[in-house]
Amino acid sequence: MLEQSATFGSALRRARLEAGMTLIQLADRVHYSKGQLSKVERGHKPPAPELARLCDAALEAGGRLNALVTDKPHADVAASDSSGDQVATTSYGDAPPARRQVLTAGAASVFGTALPHHRPGTETAADGTLLDASRTLFDQFRRLGQTAPPGAVLPALGEQTRALRALAARSGSRTGNGLLILCARYAEFAGWMAQEAGQEQAALRWTEHAVELAQATGDSALASYALVRRGLVSYYRGDASGTIALAQGVRSRRLPSRVLGLAAQREAQGHALAGDYDACRRKLDQARGLLAEDVANGSAPVLGTTNLSDPVSMITGWCLLDLGRPRQAARVFDQEMARIPAHALRTRARYGARQALAHALDGEIDHACDLTRDLLSAAHTVGSATIALDLRRLSHTLGRHPRNAAVKELAPLLAFALSPAAQPL
Repeated sequence: MLEQSATFGSALRRARLEAGMTLIQLADRVHYSKGQLSKVERGHKPPAPELARLCDAALEAGGRLNALVTDKPHADVAASDSSGDQVATTSYGDAPPARRQVLTAGAASVFGTALPHHRPGTETAADGTLLDASRTLFDQFRRLGQTAPPGAVLPALGEQTRALRALAARSGSRTGNGLLILCARYAEFAGWMAQEAGQEQAALRWTEHAVELAQATGDSALASYALVRRGLVSYYRGDASGTIALAQGVRSRRLPSRVLGLAAQREAQGHALAGDYDACRRKLDQARGLLAEDVANGSAPVLGTTNLSDPVSMITGWCLLDLGRPRQAARVFDQEMARIPAHALRTRARYGARQALAHALDGEIDHACDLTRDLLSAAHTVGSATIALDLRRLSHTLGRHPRNAAVKELAPLLAFALSPAAQPL
């Protein structure tokens, strides 16, 4: 750590002098005190990743300063899969589920018992109804995922994947294939909920299971989208190169433009994490073009978010924040937050935390506190390990202003939001 501090400090001083900027001028740009920056330059204080991003952008260092700091802000997402309810909700085996896991799987059980006994491979009138009802149920689970903690959704998702596989085996070939495709979507969504619960390994296992199901049904779109999902896990680990590599694995021109566009977005996030502004902007432009070509397929659930009217613009704000440009990011977030539906609590809390962080890093402390106060209720309701990461960054940033009245008032509320009692079920 001392060696890293000295190396970064020397590089920061050199970049500042090359830019013709004094310590006071740099402090004013990045909203850190002159004394703090002086300690960092002299190697007496380790550089925070946030400071490295801000200085890199302010001094137009092109990612050089950012690259000198080992960024591990997201390491605590990878919670170990300890024994108990969380493991039960993410396991996928032949053992019968515990009674508490079956409580929300009644619909699938009803379908199963109501099916007429017919030869596998033949279609009946009930098959089409079964597929339509299962798809409707999936949409409801996605909506529930916006308003409930992941631990309340995961057990039902696990039971649905099991039920759909059993139902597919008893259905006609066309309906059976459709049920397995939908089963893969359930598994992919379970992976996202597992990540929200802080269970990284379970998230990866669910995603891999989704790939297996998708490949078995010839659904190349979902199989490739799984790389985009895995890229998000790498992103939250703070692994820029891993995020970029996974997104670049989605290459085939035969894939739907939506999958290619979402992959370009993820790659842009990786470049932003690495401090490469130009590469990030190129990928965002590419993503916008690809997503504009997307044609909705009413027969299959939409991949990726359904609550952002302009996802590229919102991700642009996300990337600008990671690039150390909080003022630009705040402008984007202010505009895009107004477009998120009121019912999408998880989405509002996720981007609201980034919006508040952008304003805090831009020195607008009172406004950042107002925004934070407004989002804490939603963040507590949905319980998210990934949102908690940005709240911790926000708490650290606001903590640099201990004498501010708004910070003092907000501090106990933010502390509770980050306490173990408030973490995901």
